[in-house]
Amino acid sequence: MTQPVTLTLNAGSSSLKFSLYDITGAPVQLAIGNVENIGRQPRLKASLGDGVPRVERELSPSEASDHPSTLKTVLTLLREHFPKAHAAVVGHRVVHGGPRFSEPMAVTDEVMAELRTLSPFAPIHQPHNLAGIEAARAAFPDALQVACFDTAFHRHHPKANDVFALPREYYDKGIRRYGFHGLSYEYVSGELKRIAPLLHAGRVVVAHLGNGASMCGILDGRSVASTMGFTALDGLPMGTRCGQVDPGVIFYMVQQEGRTIDEVRDIFYNKSGLLGLSGISNDMRVLESAGVPEANEAVDYFVFRIRRELGGLAAALGGLDALVFCGGIGENSRKIRRRICDGMDWIGIELDHDRNDSGAQVISTDFSRARIMVIATNEEIVIARAAKRLLSEQAGAGA
Repeated sequence: MTQPVTLTLNAGSSSLKFSLYDITGAPVQLAIGNVENIGRQPRLKASLGDGVPRVERELSPSEASDHPSTLKTVLTLLREHFPKAHAAVVGHRVVHGGPRFSEPMAVTDEVMAELRTLSPFAPIHQPHNLAGIEAARAAFPDALQVACFDTAFHRHHPKANDVFALPREYYDKGIRRYGFHGLSYEYVSGELKRIAPLLHAGRVVVAHLGNGASMCGILDGRSVASTMGFTALDGLPMGTRCGQVDPGVIFYMVQQEGRTIDEVRDIFYNKSGLLGLSGISNDMRVLESAGVPEANEAVDYFVFRIRRELGGLAAALGGLDALVFCGGIGENSRKIRRRICDGMDWIGIELDHDRNDSGAQVISTDFSRARIMVIATNEEIVIARAAKRLLSEQAGAGA
């Protein structure tokens, strides 16, 4: 007897994250893992359930030369440990859904064709997301493929928060503020509704801080403003991405330095952010322990931009009832959380240093007007739930 499961995939430029969920009831995670450095020095890490030793090993070039070969290697591992599992549906993270896709969608040839047209909007993400979908369609021709969009959570912004001050025809061409990390914000907002429904109904800023970083203003569970805009470059500085920058810098690089657009894109996406500012690393853990001026300056700028955006988002919301940290840095760096919150009592934030240092979920003082929380995000379960829902709807339609 087979066991129906959902496989979730998050394909990056040189990585493939995966999870396996039992969907006989509410989705229950069976396995989670990732392959890094695809095509270079690939390495597999996976947790395969209670009582099973964690898998962590180097892969040969043939095992992970590209996304299709990597998926084949992952499936071999999963089939070995879950021989009765049957992938009824595969859920995919897709960074850009454009103006049209505001909810998870079953993947068809038409949908794929439209998603390909959005690749210029997310050049370092979208092509690899779509390569993952193509690999999964080939591996599971009978499974339902579901695309879940990072932009979908933000598709109901007020018009003033959705436009750029460009000639109006560019908005109709799709040049607008999309916002990203929507799967993370959807999960955190849902958790807040579960554990603190009154806060969820109020004015919340969520700070998703990791190698990719952004912030979102949420009112009554709906995104009303995001630090990210047309692409995933805007807003906060990130591991290797620049964040907000004067567009005139692009003109200067092209006209005065003679750089090509591809060279400028490479600088903005891959050589900037914490890495570019420090000249050392894009890893916050390395920078926090480096003890040199360049690293300190990079961290200072990261914190400054977050505090500045926090004030702006609070203004967009008309006040602040809660600040929630998530993402690799937000969940794990007590120093960054402290530096963001200290001195922000004017906005109602008062950090309890002992709670912050101990890793508590609520890290504000009892007297803080705005509650400060840490909620570990889980994009995979958002994808798994959406995939199962669409599978159930499809089954109901065919009944």
